[in-house]
Amino acid sequence: MKKSEKPLFVQNLTEHLKTATSFVLVDYTGLTVKMQQELKKRLREIGADMSIVKNTLFKRAGVEAKVSEETLSDTVLSGPTALVITENDPIAPLQILHKFAKEFELPHFKVGIIDGSFRDKLALEKLATLPSKEILYAQTVGALASPMYGLVSTLQGNIQKLLYILKEKSRMTG
Repeated sequence: MKKSEKPLFVQNLTEHLKTATSFVLVDYTGLTVKMQQELKKRLREIGADMSIVKNTLFKRAGVEAKVSEETLSDTVLSGPTALVITENDPIAPLQILHKFAKEFELPHFKVGIIDGSFRDKLALEKLATLPSKEILYAQTVGALASPMYGLVSTLQGNIQKLLYILKEKSRMTG
């Protein structure tokens, strides 16, 4: 990258960091070009983007975007770093990265910001194994609706018994 292009790159990256629902820094050491292309393709399908960033440029953009200090530390920003960023579902890119890492044992999480909160490597791995928001919503609705269905079926059973008794009574008297 030319020196004249760097300020514009930092400015664009700053805007992306400000509008993102989540971004994750990963160590992509060992990923072949073909593997990178496959990972980028999978991430694009869910509205996420992966790009390789220079640590110094990311740090500049991070400071301007007021990213947490833990994310910008020298221990995190060392070695090859790729940025996975999304403005959509904040957990979906983690799930894609996790599945990809299971298949190829690469890349490795560094740190990330999910819905405005700093997450370390361990927290990112835990979040990556969660079901999607839609599935969690469905499970919650199912858990809330289950007792109501039980109540309705119990009440229906009592009404059916009452009808049965009334029919039997009407046969005996009729």
